[in-house]
Amino acid sequence: MQLGIIGLPLSGKTTIFNALTRGHAEVANFASGKLQVHTASIQVPDSRIDVLTKMFNPRKTIYAQVQYNDIAGLQRGIGEKGGMDGGLLGQIVINDALVHVVRAFPDDNVPHLEGSINPARDLENLDTELILSDLGVVERRIERLKTSLGKGGSTPQEREANTKELAHLEQFQKHLEGGGLLRDLDLSAADLKPLKSLALTTIKPVLVIINTGEEHPDTALNNIQYGHKQTRVVALQGKVEMELAQMSDEEAQLFLQEFGIAEPSLPRVIRLSYQLLGLQSFFTVGEDEVRAWTIPIGATAVEAAGTIHTDLAKGFIRAEVVSYDNLIKSGGMAEAKNTGVLRLEGKEYIAKDGDIMHIRSSL
Repeated sequence: MQLGIIGLPLSGKTTIFNALTRGHAEVANFASGKLQVHTASIQVPDSRIDVLTKMFNPRKTIYAQVQYNDIAGLQRGIGEKGGMDGGLLGQIVINDALVHVVRAFPDDNVPHLEGSINPARDLENLDTELILSDLGVVERRIERLKTSLGKGGSTPQEREANTKELAHLEQFQKHLEGGGLLRDLDLSAADLKPLKSLALTTIKPVLVIINTGEEHPDTALNNIQYGHKQTRVVALQGKVEMELAQMSDEEAQLFLQEFGIAEPSLPRVIRLSYQLLGLQSFFTVGEDEVRAWTIPIGATAVEAAGTIHTDLAKGFIRAEVVSYDNLIKSGGMAEAKNTGVLRLEGKEYIAKDGDIMHIRSSL
């Protein structure tokens, strides 16, 4: 899973990046205007993996991974005149979801480019830039499709596919021209499949982080009305969280208590990100390895098998399944089998979060 961190210049994006990744990327007090991307992959914290590791004592433990990409500040006006630079757009659209950092902290040493602190305004401004960028992409694709359909020479299947795509894009165009975000449209996976190659930004799920710096975040959300679909909004003390991320576990615990922070930002942001993307975890266990795997909610047993290895999906016979809770209550795999909570499931079984699975395959 890749998450792209975006925001207007001096919003504290890199501070949030460092807080989430325990990184040390340079935090500047000015906007460089250059396309810079900081990248870091981190383990997804999951206490269930820790418990399973103690139970099975494997040779290695592998957590799920999340990659964060801190993308250079998006200046006002980037979406105008045909859309944003191809390099910048490419860095944004490769992500599964976006983390939009919005500034809500005053700092005389880092003056806001708009002259005042107004999170609602900044949120709207960046959305507008992304809408304009998407509109440019959609309009250019509509022109190419109309030209192709007008020339003829394509197969009936190609004409049918192009006609369907054109209808979707004209719907997109109307929605964007009205100032709408594409993720607010009700589109099925089948609708989106032929459009995945387009560099569209407002169709991506978004986690909005209101960065309060050192200020307490309790009141930061009061003036934010942002009810878009596939969106979550959270307030974080960015500067405090960055300091916290550099501490030892013992120091961090004392720090959390002192500042009244319930939990560090990383688990909360990852949990919200999984919710946004409709993801869940299942586990494989044994003497060799305890490992977490990430799959979509609603994935079948055979799809889970394919996540481990394509051959397991091709030769799928059955899946041995026990829930994490039942395994812990039983005290071990043998006990789970004896008490009947370890069961055999077929390829159409819908995997649940926390399932522990062993795939039987003919390959």
